[in-house]
Amino acid sequence: MDMKLELVSVPVTDIDRAKAFYVDQVGFVADHDIPVDENLRFVQLTPPGSACSIVLDVNMTSMAPGAQQGLQVVVDDADALYELLTGRGVAAEPVVELPWGRFTFFTDPDGNRWAAQQMIRR
Repeated sequence: MDMKLELVSVPVTDIDRAKAFYVDQVGFVADHDIPVDENLRFVQLTPPGSACSIVLDVNMTSMAPGAQQGLQVVVDDADALYELLTGRGVAAEPVVELPWGRFTFFTDPDGNRWAAQQMIRR
């Protein structure tokens, strides 16, 4: 039986600010932005090429804004992503090389932390 991880909650304080960050600065695709009722808005975003999306979470879960600290995407070129992010105003960390890949790290406006890994083939 397949089990596919397809949606991860990212807790934020301001959906509009978070959506602008992820779409305009990081480059995610805006899949859905649906007001469910006066207290709930479903905003789903997907990293380019990913089978897994994020949902911007305002009171959908018990996680506090900024609680996601282990999110990771895999990219072909960490240096190119670093340049893209910093060129769009994201405070990404310079690329570091570790035994399991080359990484740049960034956080969203609420403090949710992301890693972008370039795989190293040995």
